[in-house]
Amino acid sequence: MDLNFNKNEDHNKLLLSALKKKLNQVKLGGGQKSIDKHHAKGKLTARERIDYLLDSKKPSLEIGAFAGDGMYEDYGGCPSGGVVIKMGYVQGQQCIVVANDATVKAGAWFPITGKKNLRAQEIAIENRLPIIYLVDSAGVFLPMQDEIFPDKEHFGRIFRNNAVMSSLGITQIAAVMGSCVAGGAYLPIMSDEALIVDKTGSIFLAGSYLVKAAIGEDIDNETLGGATTHCEISGVTDYKAKDDKDALDRIKNIVNKIGDYTPAGFNRIAASKPSLDPKEIYGILPKSRADQYDMKEIIKRLVDKSEFDEYKEGYGKTIITAYARIDGWAVGIVANQRQLVKTTGVKTKPSEMQFGGVIYNDSADKATRFIANCNQKKIPLVFLQDVTGFMVGSKSEHSGIIKDGAKMVNAVSNSVVPKFTIVVGNSYGAGNYAMCGKAYDPRLIAAWPSAELAVMSGKSAAKVLLQIETASLKKKGETITKEKEEELFEKIKSRYDNQVSPYYAAARLWTDGVIDPLDTRTWISLGIEAANHAPIEKPFNLGVLQV
Repeated sequence: MDLNFNKNEDHNKLLLSALKKKLNQVKLGGGQKSIDKHHAKGKLTARERIDYLLDSKKPSLEIGAFAGDGMYEDYGGCPSGGVVIKMGYVQGQQCIVVANDATVKAGAWFPITGKKNLRAQEIAIENRLPIIYLVDSAGVFLPMQDEIFPDKEHFGRIFRNNAVMSSLGITQIAAVMGSCVAGGAYLPIMSDEALIVDKTGSIFLAGSYLVKAAIGEDIDNETLGGATTHCEISGVTDYKAKDDKDALDRIKNIVNKIGDYTPAGFNRIAASKPSLDPKEIYGILPKSRADQYDMKEIIKRLVDKSEFDEYKEGYGKTIITAYARIDGWAVGIVANQRQLVKTTGVKTKPSEMQFGGVIYNDSADKATRFIANCNQKKIPLVFLQDVTGFMVGSKSEHSGIIKDGAKMVNAVSNSVVPKFTIVVGNSYGAGNYAMCGKAYDPRLIAAWPSAELAVMSGKSAAKVLLQIETASLKKKGETITKEKEEELFEKIKSRYDNQVSPYYAAARLWTDGVIDPLDTRTWISLGIEAANHAPIEKPFNLGVLQV
């Protein structure tokens, strides 16, 4: 391996080390003291509950581990959004599991908590997956109630989704393993079956203090809404469990008897590992965003046997379109090519160079046709993003780049096969949209530690913002020295660089997580297996296209 490979490898492994360190911190939830208090009550933590429930020998993936990262600092933070969500297997059945983390503000719902719960339900609805709720929450975080309570995508949408999933025949199981109060009480009771843990679980619309204040009744919480009350008097819950493990064992028994599903029919054969070492990705992916690399070398380390069949290899070279297999599943790959490429054709001069990572007219046209082909053949799509946007300038505008870009966006928007997006490097501007960013409904979207998501790079944005800032200062009569200009530039760039971080995006659930590149195959494979639970219900139709 050359020196540049080693430098890249060192850089990317440092990014990976930082990722693992952040994950370890997040997994502590509200901190060790809070965990100890939780254990003292005879309760497992959210992560312990999920680990006990899921099949240990089968793969799983966590959705939104970094939700809330760096947010709500005035309130002490909200690690993982106060809720843990995993896709995995229970008794061999693929499921989504949602567990409130009561070590974080007693499991209270922050705005990001609501968004994350809705994301879990969205995944369950799209893929027709059973969903299991492990409830242990104090309800809405009152200081921020205006940002979580009344809007369409807020707290109340959860219960609307409960009803919709029930009508779709999607299994919902809820275990009340701690507090379950006020409006939150509807979630387990709108599920198909509800369990409650004796002595630690409770459900009521208003707790004993509020009941005393509202109607003058003097009653304790256990009598008001404990396990005995709801299993023997009200009939609100279906099963009484003696402790957390008993409740989780009962869930396993329920899931074990769920009938089979009608598959969508995506093509799969016996899986093969890549022939080339996936760990070499760390050395291929460049340290500097200005450096070129061959995305095909990344693809070879992600796909079975390191083999793929490239579609229109000699045309539109800044986008790679190829058929391949990942863990046995047939996939169509749409990937940005970061190398400078020579082009020949009607719209370009012979041997003209095209910038890597930029979408040109021919690239957009090729991608549109490939996406249509994959929809025709019922092949799931995988997007590998490292894109700076569409090509600008008079030549591109006169060639109709907006029209060609619109065709690609149209194809991505109307695609009916499941889509999966991995942000490898840059994800800037309209390139994010055309390459199936979050707004275009990927079933799963994950970023590598090397990723950046923004309208433009920090350096480009800082130059634009600096021009605006200096113009404003000059209007006020202030003199801008070169030193002052450099100081302003670095200040603006630093602020913007923080916002393009993959963790900033993951904190706001613009992606489902930041992952080790070596976990990419697992994410895509589990994602397609989940999607295979939901037959495609409508034909592919591009609508009106300007050809």
